[in-house]
Amino acid sequence: MAATPDHPVRAAQRETVRVPIQRGTVTRRGGGAPLPVAAVVTTVWAAVLSALPVAAVVTLAQLIDAPSVSVNGVLRYGLAGWLLAHGVPMRTGLGPIGLAPLAIAALAAWRVSRAGVHTTRAIGARRTGSPRLAANAAIAVGVVYGLLGVGAAFACRGPELSVSPGRAGLTLGLFGLAAAGAGALPASGAFHRLAARTPAALRDGARAGVVAALLLLAAGAVLAGAATAVNGRDAGATLASYDTGVAGQAGLTLVCLAYAPNVAVWATSYLVGPGFSVGVDTTVRTSDVTLGALPAVPVFAGLPSGPVGGAWVLLLGAPLAAGMVAGWLLVSRRLRLLSRRAEPALGWWPVLGAAAIAGPVAGLVLGLAAYASAGPLGAGRLSVIGPVGWQVALVATAVVAFGAVLGAAGARAAISRR
Repeated sequence: MAATPDHPVRAAQRETVRVPIQRGTVTRRGGGAPLPVAAVVTTVWAAVLSALPVAAVVTLAQLIDAPSVSVNGVLRYGLAGWLLAHGVPMRTGLGPIGLAPLAIAALAAWRVSRAGVHTTRAIGARRTGSPRLAANAAIAVGVVYGLLGVGAAFACRGPELSVSPGRAGLTLGLFGLAAAGAGALPASGAFHRLAARTPAALRDGARAGVVAALLLLAAGAVLAGAATAVNGRDAGATLASYDTGVAGQAGLTLVCLAYAPNVAVWATSYLVGPGFSVGVDTTVRTSDVTLGALPAVPVFAGLPSGPVGGAWVLLLGAPLAAGMVAGWLLVSRRLRLLSRRAEPALGWWPVLGAAAIAGPVAGLVLGLAAYASAGPLGAGRLSVIGPVGWQVALVATAVVAFGAVLGAAGARAAISRR
């Protein structure tokens, strides 16, 4: 069968062998493709698919300051932007640029995870339940991705722009290992096998923590979108101030969209409490807003001008509400599982223990998101932009844990009254 974009490597007809594991049997296939070949093909394809949108954005963005497009400029700045999306800073004439566009980062993570899936399938490790084979696929993809990062760093170096090859190789290698592992473990069946050996309280707490974090990120995205819409006239005036024509304004719009997830994370940090910065000695918190001169970017039109007030005060309860919803869902899910398996009644301590675990998990997720969303946009005043990751993680851990315990206790008490 011919290769397709979503399946760049497909093994030939294979012999089926039954391999016993802890629970039942799985199908292990022999005669797969060599691991290096599978990893190179799938990883290069993943890198191409995530780099093409960056090249398109750079092509349009060049029209903001220039009447024509330079192929060499698109190549160099496109590769630098692709590396930046992975967290690799670039050094420019304006200073270090380290603010990663999270939309491109999410695209890259998805494509590399698919590379992990396809590599696992290509080497015949699908549904084997083998953590070793999944780790081999993830490591191979990580190595290839790291080498691609080194090559991209050398290719984009030149006047007014440079990237550290060592930093690029290490960062993309770790990025590729983590993302490919996220795809290889479920594809091989190893994730379910390992999850089955994990204590139920830990599984439930981790799931509830992720749910709470996603609810808060969704609330942040809604808040950022609403604030921008309310100040849509200012945002439109800022965009129109760039006399670049349709193509140039399209490029600027795409740049704003690439950084839209960053803004959502900043809004989440605002809801959680620590807030964020948009420059040195600036603060954007619910209790205090200190701003200076801002870059002429449409997304900054939605920044608050002072402490939260009026009906917006209700937003302060979002973190606690997210934890309560996650705790309630934890108990509801556990009850459904118990009814299917005819297990004993749900006890208080397993419920509260799992709910307490949700706090650190949510704090870790939100702290990492805050850390990834921050970075410098040059030297001087714009060298500090975004939230402080450990502050967001600390506050989110406490608030979500408290809310999850309240929600789980309320759900468990409701069960007792039935």
